[in-house]
Amino acid sequence: MDKSEQINSVAMNIIMDAGDARALITDALFAIEKNQFDEADEKIIQAQQKIKTAHGNQTDIVQSEIHGERFPSSLLFTHAQDTLMTINSELLMSRHLLKIFRMLDKRISALE
Repeated sequence: MDKSEQINSVAMNIIMDAGDARALITDALFAIEKNQFDEADEKIIQAQQKIKTAHGNQTDIVQSEIHGERFPSSLLFTHAQDTLMTINSELLMSRHLLKIFRMLDKRISALE
């Protein structure tokens, strides 16, 4: 596999893992809407693992370049990095929303 094929293959893996994470985050948000906080926790944990895998693939390329291995410029890899960053931000927000809604649910239950 030449360098162009290699970086594009890694990029597609990053995009797929990040996309899977986005789907899991969406499922977590739907669970939060239904006050199904344990299910939301599970989906967020699964999404974190997908993001971790995607980030590991990105890091492998970056570290290879640091050690002198050269890859051609790849719009697909740039897109993959952007996708990963965006979905990682969505993950961060969903984790905070879960904490907020859990707290609100406890406070409302205490008033009932």
